[in-house]
Amino acid sequence: MPVSKIPAFGWNQCAQLKNDYAELLITLDVGPRILSYRLPGGANVLQPNEDQLGATGESKFVARGGHRIWVSPENELTYTPDNGLVKYDFTEPSALRVETPSGDSGVRKEMFLSLAPASSAVTILHRATNEGRDPLTIATWGLTVVAPGGMEIIPQPPLGKHTEDFLPNRVIVPWTYTDFSDDRWHFGRKYWTLTPKAGRTPTKLGFAHITGWAGYLLGSTFFLKTVEHEKGATYPDFGCNFETFTEGEMIELETLSPLRMLQPGDSVEHSETWHLFDGVPAVDPLDEAALERALQPCLERAGLL
Repeated sequence: MPVSKIPAFGWNQCAQLKNDYAELLITLDVGPRILSYRLPGGANVLQPNEDQLGATGESKFVARGGHRIWVSPENELTYTPDNGLVKYDFTEPSALRVETPSGDSGVRKEMFLSLAPASSAVTILHRATNEGRDPLTIATWGLTVVAPGGMEIIPQPPLGKHTEDFLPNRVIVPWTYTDFSDDRWHFGRKYWTLTPKAGRTPTKLGFAHITGWAGYLLGSTFFLKTVEHEKGATYPDFGCNFETFTEGEMIELETLSPLRMLQPGDSVEHSETWHLFDGVPAVDPLDEAALERALQPCLERAGLL
């Protein structure tokens, strides 16, 4: 079905990408934000911030929830407000380009969204362009706030052998407030899981993530996003292309591009692809064999096995 515009979330203009397998809603009056991604008749797997919906023109950055594009490393430029009208183009019957103009920041941010014709798969390309006068070293950063009540799943590379594998194969970056004894984390052999809990203080980890995906199991629905990793590239935050953060019931799954030095007019970008799968059985996060069996059909359908 073609892209259409509808009122939603308190705004007059939201773009709707919809087929027989999934629906997305993207704000056009502010942002942009992807505020809804769901299966037909299913619940939204993203989490809008209810107290921040429907408003425009705020002088400071407003998160609003859902999925957004930022630039890394995190500093004042990251928090440039995007509270005005979005430029957009319906580039194809099931594709959309949304743009935050550079304004005073000097950085134009774009997302290109394309919904597959015969599945729930949506590809999101994030692009940042330097429209200032001076060189700028930044990365694109895609942040997805998912609905509360689920469990994040981060696959790990296969374990090696001490007598055969002499070099490390993982970069794991803790933030200053990350406590490895925190019971929201479970560090398994094959999967690391993170389960948000109400009232809890922040925790965050970053990864040089080479396994290609991360996901979020919410009831019987599995939200999967692919994660690109460019071998040999320099990534933000000591080498992270994937990061995750939770505070209270809020949790973010974050992907990043390599850091690039941009001359005026140059761009940096990265992509991720989302999938939704229903009917996933309930599993104990400590039972990695059961977790692997539950996820295998989803990973096969996503072309990751």
